[in-house]
Amino acid sequence: WADGLHSLRFAAELPAFIPGQFARIGLDVDGERIARPYSLVSAAGDAIAEIYFNQVQDGPLSPRLASLRPGDELWVNKRVSGFLTLDEVPDARHLWLLATGTGVGPFVAILRQPQTLERFERVVLVHSVGTAAELGYRQTIEQLCQAHPGQLHYLPTVTREAVPGTLPRRIPHTLADGTLEQAAGVQLGPADSHAMLCGSNVMISDTTEVLKQRGMQRHLRRAPGHFTLEKYH
Repeated sequence: WADGLHSLRFAAELPAFIPGQFARIGLDVDGERIARPYSLVSAAGDAIAEIYFNQVQDGPLSPRLASLRPGDELWVNKRVSGFLTLDEVPDARHLWLLATGTGVGPFVAILRQPQTLERFERVVLVHSVGTAAELGYRQTIEQLCQAHPGQLHYLPTVTREAVPGTLPRRIPHTLADGTLEQAAGVQLGPADSHAMLCGSNVMISDTTEVLKQRGMQRHLRRAPGHFTLEKYH
């Protein structure tokens, strides 16, 4: 997609998984198996699995994953995990998907499931990146929007360069001043909304503060709330 930003597709006998979950992917390096969790971008039931990841410079695994070629082999754990799924989301009219960087991956998987658009009146996907080249899966998302006009809204955010048709500031800033909701045409609040956050620690921490100021609380199984999250780094 861009320098150091990759998708990897592979055939594997994965167990049944729920969109939003992740699998541990690994390679044998110098006699040691190195594995890391990666969210699945593919829809449940797809014959080919897919992950979306950043290449970490001098990292033990991601540069090797990025260099794989057709026919190469990798290891996939037989279990999938994770709670960033719609099964964990309480009923709401509007679903907000707030992502930075490769955090958009699990949301793409969620949007690829027809049940998502059947369940919510409005779905808003916000994807914040530094440059336009980092807007991975943009064409796929825009095609889904065309198939669900007025119901699925895509708000790309690019913070390091001026790009027509995108928002220019970080998610917590546009949420705090109302710009994000104005662009989406729908309000985000505890009465009728649930937000799912995935991406950098900074975005999640700052956005969480804005949501709490609106009377929204993190959703837990033991205490139903208004937003769920998964931190990538």
